[in-house]
Amino acid sequence: MKYFFKKIGIVFFLIITGQSSLYAQSKPNIIVFLVDDMGWQDTSVPFWTKTTPFNQRYHTPNMERLAKEGMKFTNAYATPVCSPSRISLMTGMNAARHKVTNWTLQKDASVDAPDSLLTPPQWNVNGLSPVAGIANAVHATALPQLLKQSGYYTIHCGKAHFGAISTPAEDPINIGFDVNIAGHAAGGPGSFLGEENYGNEKDKPKEPWGVPGLQAYYGTNTFLTEALTIEALKALKKPVADNKPFFLYMSHYAVHVPYAADKRFIQKYLDAGLPQKEAEYAALLEGMDKSLGDIMDYLKEKNIDKNTVILFMSDNGGFSQAPPRSGKPHTQNLPLKAGKGSVYEGGIRVPMLVKWPGITKAGSVTDQYLIIEDFFPTILEIAGAKNNKPPQQIDGISFVGSLKSNKKNNYTRPLIWHFPNKWIAKDEFGINYRSAIRQGDWKLIYNMKTQAKELYNLKTDIGEQHDLSDKYPGKVDQLSLLLSQKLKSYDAQMPTLKSNQQPVPWP
Repeated sequence: MKYFFKKIGIVFFLIITGQSSLYAQSKPNIIVFLVDDMGWQDTSVPFWTKTTPFNQRYHTPNMERLAKEGMKFTNAYATPVCSPSRISLMTGMNAARHKVTNWTLQKDASVDAPDSLLTPPQWNVNGLSPVAGIANAVHATALPQLLKQSGYYTIHCGKAHFGAISTPAEDPINIGFDVNIAGHAAGGPGSFLGEENYGNEKDKPKEPWGVPGLQAYYGTNTFLTEALTIEALKALKKPVADNKPFFLYMSHYAVHVPYAADKRFIQKYLDAGLPQKEAEYAALLEGMDKSLGDIMDYLKEKNIDKNTVILFMSDNGGFSQAPPRSGKPHTQNLPLKAGKGSVYEGGIRVPMLVKWPGITKAGSVTDQYLIIEDFFPTILEIAGAKNNKPPQQIDGISFVGSLKSNKKNNYTRPLIWHFPNKWIAKDEFGINYRSAIRQGDWKLIYNMKTQAKELYNLKTDIGEQHDLSDKYPGKVDQLSLLLSQKLKSYDAQMPTLKSNQQPVPWP
């Protein structure tokens, strides 16, 4: 009986002294640290079986730190471009289902480049909508709204790119965030430089690219990545003081174009002989990495690091167009083929790290493959919010099992990419009008313009240099059928052939 009353007294003391709460006891804080256009090898953390020249070029000590403290995913995937990935993360839906298959900006306006053979479908150019009835948008309940309903304080910081201008999701507040720092409809910054007011006029915002809400830094030498980090840490003060679980969506504009010189880091890359734009890119990466370190330091300082989950991811593969990248085009992600906009590995395979104290094994590595819509059910499970039922069909599968063990627990599941759009004028390196499927080590790519198919075994050919479609016609038929079945189940859209006004055939 004495023990019982002693235990009750301790609990009562913790409650009245504000050191505990129902939510704080049962729910971890969650940080999604999302980088824009960061390639699989754009880090000193190797995500392959060997260290590459790019791993040796870049300096990301805080990613190294996160990898040592958490789990590294070597087979993590996003979509070829930004908006589809971000909508998938926020809704749990595959891009073929939510139909935000290219990047968004202006209301009711497509950004697709013209093409002589195909017309893109009428995709959801307005992005995500938290309310029904918005034309050309996917109606869904977003991740932060569900977390908010489960007691989380929700913070958005950085790039949003959820909904077109003048639609509800243009403002992250409307999809469930309590706080919005610098997020709007545009998918890139007008400038990374405080001296240039982050792309704004001194006395007014400049649409559509000017980064909003950071007037306090106008005219200073504060790089955008640093300003966002400072503001994010300010925003964390409230939930930390209130002892309330928080969800921080730290979504950097880095390392998107237009590249600019971060004076804190660029000189050493110039001294190493990198061309100006490559040195700027490397400095952008290191500035992003410093942000990660600053946030990790803050968590430790506040003694909440052991109750905070960090999930690190990029929204698509590294940019490989030259210019602005230097050197031969589509070589910036080697050993992976191509880059952003492509369904080859360089366009969709991305760096991913997760630290869940007490759950993930420090320094562990898994080659379990997953795709960005899997973040949605995983985060809800981590938060204990699995019973919240959104209106949309969820395609993502929780990878909590992988976090608890680095063993593969799902290697027969097909991963699907669908891009019935024209991102840039040139059709090259798996860019524009392509679908793809990965199952196990096998990957099939379908070219909608030619109806040609390519087959690769990623276990033996990660660079996709050897098309095996002629050697294994049975595997081509099997994956073509499975890809078609999945696309039909998503009610996926296909482009139209201009020659006969008919949809492109299924794979």
